[in-house]
Amino acid sequence: MAHALALGRRGMGRCWPNPAVGCVIVRNGRVVGRGWTQPGGRPHAERVALDMAGAAARGATAYVTLEPCAHHGKTPPCAEALVEAGVSRVVAALRDDDPRVSGQGFDKLRAAGITVDTGVLSRTAAHDLAGFFLKTNAGRPWVTLKLATSFDGRIATATGESQWITGPEARREVHAQRLRHDAVMVGAGTARADDPSLTVRGFGAVHQPLRVVVSRMIDIPLTGNLALTAKEIPVWICHGPDASQDLVEAWTGLGAKLLPCRLLGRQVDPLSVLQALGEAGLTRVFCEGGGALAGSLLGAGLVDELIGFTAGLAIGAEGLPAIGAMGVDRLSEAPRFELVDSRPCGADVLHRWVARSGD
Repeated sequence: MAHALALGRRGMGRCWPNPAVGCVIVRNGRVVGRGWTQPGGRPHAERVALDMAGAAARGATAYVTLEPCAHHGKTPPCAEALVEAGVSRVVAALRDDDPRVSGQGFDKLRAAGITVDTGVLSRTAAHDLAGFFLKTNAGRPWVTLKLATSFDGRIATATGESQWITGPEARREVHAQRLRHDAVMVGAGTARADDPSLTVRGFGAVHQPLRVVVSRMIDIPLTGNLALTAKEIPVWICHGPDASQDLVEAWTGLGAKLLPCRLLGRQVDPLSVLQALGEAGLTRVFCEGGGALAGSLLGAGLVDELIGFTAGLAIGAEGLPAIGAMGVDRLSEAPRFELVDSRPCGADVLHRWVARSGD
C-alpha cells in the first residue's frame, strides 16, 4: 500500500477533477502490475495496473489507495475491470465519498466473490486525497498557503524589495510544490507588483499548473507575463460582480477564464472563490499570496496547510508583513495549526503545518 500511495502522488496536480490514485497488483509475492491516475483523470490507476499485469492479474491481490469506481462514465467502472481480470483480493485504503461510488465499488467486488480489506494506511491516504474529499463533500479544493519570510515575518522591505529573501534551495522546493497542485493562486497586488509567471521551472519539460488570480476589479496588467502566456498555460481570474465588462472581454480575448464571485465587504469573498474553483473541478490549490489574500483565507478558516520558509535575516517593522489584517482581537479567535514537518532547506528553514481537526 505504501508503494501504491507513492504512485498515486505522481498524479497530483495532473489528474483533477479525479483523485490521484495509485494501484499495485501482486501475485505470489511479486509485483506484476502498477499504475496511477493518468493526466486528465483517465485511464484510472486500476486500469493502468491491470493492463500491465495482463493474465498475471488472475488470482492476484490489488492494492489500491481508494475504493474502485462503480459507475459508468467516460471509462467503464474499475470495480468491473478488477472482477473481469479475475483478481482474488482487493486491499483499499479508503472508501470513496463520491455518491456515485460510496461503497458500491466494494459491493460489486464482494458480490463477485473477491475478498475486500479496507483501512490500510488510511490516515496517509486521507491526507493525500484530502483535496478530492473536500471538493466532493464541501465543494472546495484543499488550500496550501505558502509564505517565504524573514525571521520577523516580512516579505519585502519598505521599498518593496523582495528578491530574494530565501535562498535557491527554498525556491526550488516552491517549484516542486507547484508541481503537486492543480493551480497556483495569487492576489491582484502580487500580480501587479511582481509580474509573476507562476510556472514550474528547473524540472525540465513538465506539466504546468494553471494560474489563478483573485482580483475584484481585474486590475491586472494586460501586458504582463500572465496575459502574454494565457493561451499557452491557463489563467483563471476570480473577480467581483462590479468588474468592468471591457476588462472581462479583454482577458477572455487573451485566453483567460473569468469566474465571477461574490463580495464580502470590499473584497472578493474567499469562500466564493474556492467554491467557484471547486465547481470547476480543482482539488488542490497552492496560494502564494500576497498579504491581503493570505489574511482573508486565514480569517475565513479556509487554509488547510501552511508551508513556511523562514530566512535568517530581519527586516524590521517598516517591512511589508506576510499576512494582511485578519481582525483577530483574542488569541482564541486565531486559527491554529499543528506542526507536521520542520527541517533545513539550504540556508533557510522549511516548516509545514496542517489545520487542527475541527478548526
